[in-house]
Amino acid sequence: MTFLIRFFADETGVTAVEYCLIAALIGIVMTGAIGLVAPDIFSLFKTVAETTPVD
Repeated sequence: MTFLIRFFADETGVTAVEYCLIAALIGIVMTGAIGLVAPDIFSLFKTVAETTPVD
């Protein structure tokens, strides 16, 4: 029983878990942002490629 009390009271790994959650959240936000912006970037590069004269 004392093992469980000590286990739940121990906070030594909490900071690492918080940093992992923050990193995961940043990754999710970046994935969503890239998904929203990618079609516009593709369209821009396609327009530049079509309007650039080839010698």
